[in-house]
Amino acid sequence: MKKQTGIVLVAATAVLAAACTFSLDAVSQNKSGKVSMTLPAPKSESPLDQKKLGEPLPANLFIELGKLLNPAVVSIFSSQAPRQQAYRDPMQDLFEQFWGGPFGGRPQPRGGSREPQATGLGTGFIVREDGLIITNNHVVAQADTIKVQLDNTNDKFFDAEVLGRDARTDIAVLKIDAKRPLPIAQLGSSKDVQVGEWVAAFGNPYGHAHTMTKGIVSAIGRAIPELNRFPFIQTDASINPGNSGGPLVNTKGLVIGVNSAIDARAQGIGFAIPIDDVKRVIAQLEKDGRIRRGFLGIGLAPLTPDVADQLGLDDTTGVIVSQVMQGGPAARAGLRPYDIITEFNGKKLAGPGDLQVAVGDSDVGTKVAVKVVRFENDKSKKTLTLEVTLAENPDDLADATPTRQRQQAPPPSGKAVPHDLGFKVADETAKLRQRYNVSPEAKGPIIVEVDSNGPAARVGLRPGDVILDVNRQTVAKASDVASKLVKGRNLIRVARGPAIIIAVVGTK
Repeated sequence: MKKQTGIVLVAATAVLAAACTFSLDAVSQNKSGKVSMTLPAPKSESPLDQKKLGEPLPANLFIELGKLLNPAVVSIFSSQAPRQQAYRDPMQDLFEQFWGGPFGGRPQPRGGSREPQATGLGTGFIVREDGLIITNNHVVAQADTIKVQLDNTNDKFFDAEVLGRDARTDIAVLKIDAKRPLPIAQLGSSKDVQVGEWVAAFGNPYGHAHTMTKGIVSAIGRAIPELNRFPFIQTDASINPGNSGGPLVNTKGLVIGVNSAIDARAQGIGFAIPIDDVKRVIAQLEKDGRIRRGFLGIGLAPLTPDVADQLGLDDTTGVIVSQVMQGGPAARAGLRPYDIITEFNGKKLAGPGDLQVAVGDSDVGTKVAVKVVRFENDKSKKTLTLEVTLAENPDDLADATPTRQRQQAPPPSGKAVPHDLGFKVADETAKLRQRYNVSPEAKGPIIVEVDSNGPAARVGLRPGDVILDVNRQTVAKASDVASKLVKGRNLIRVARGPAIIIAVVGTK
């Protein structure tokens, strides 16, 4: 694939990777808080309906758009656990006074502030009255703590739960509990979007909450496979870091896209994910927490000129199979090492990247035709077409199962630690280790609950962390943790998956 340079995602962090697939119908919203599978037609009585052809747009069009959409647009603040103790440049404090915190956010809270420590900024919009929010995956992908602010004139923050997210489509679904019905953004359709029509982009650029910019649709079907499964809507409405996850809205006040990326080399080239594609994934994300991706079960290698020459081939297009996983879909279909895959489901392949995208974007259970060139022991070659039934990616299952279990099961009981540090800890058990998918190498008491506004949350500790030592003293039981914590600041080392994290918890 030709690599696109200068295209950046417009929030704090992002690594877009594995391809995904889905086969759901369009999704709509309803007052009961459920997601249904059909989208109602936009209300004709909307005050922002387009005028008859040839008549000018109302002078206050964008004023009305702002009034209509801004109440449903939210600011998303995320924080990540410290991975190491880093030196802080004293000049950073001076810069933050004028430009805000990292990525253009508000200044970092100091000392005992109860406000979440924002290390990432993004935008979302409410699509259901019970607090269902759509945003970008890269806004929340690396976050340990996520807070949502409805109104930048109010200091109240709501804890957000990630119901599901998907890197390949760059969509995430969050949920907050505001204890009241919330205003929503009405989802429209992107299938009839035309180049040249007016649009408005809403978001939280550089921490400037509830910002609206206007422009036109400058292109449609802008395919950038490195960034997204779906071709983008391109717009010249200003989109900046922090706008990620905000709505792109037409002149009827209907959401037609989710702002996602910009071309950093240009002025006025931004990209939004078409809302019709978004509607196809949000129901599955809410239900399963993930998108089910196709899986072939092979190892791949590029068909380099040297390999092609050794095999007696003149053409280097295609993918060479380096491994066939035992019992996988490819093995059941009869693929072998050294087979050269030239076509997948009727599409020619230039290299491994093409096959990875094609497989990941196919439905689980789909039967696909795989065309291969096979070399026999007598050095003869033949072309075969094999039928492969794609399975579900086992890595997705392994990653998703603990998350869904934690969401559905009640939190385990634990003992609150002293000195108001804001977390509870329990002795490790087989059940807890399974619940949090604890690494076999990690041994020790397990954090089972974290106060979202407490000192532990502010440094990124979270349920499932295994405490290895406290103030450089090894701990084996929950009671050891309590006895070794002191009033003030504590040095705590925890294991989280394969990572070891050191955090300082408490206040001076």
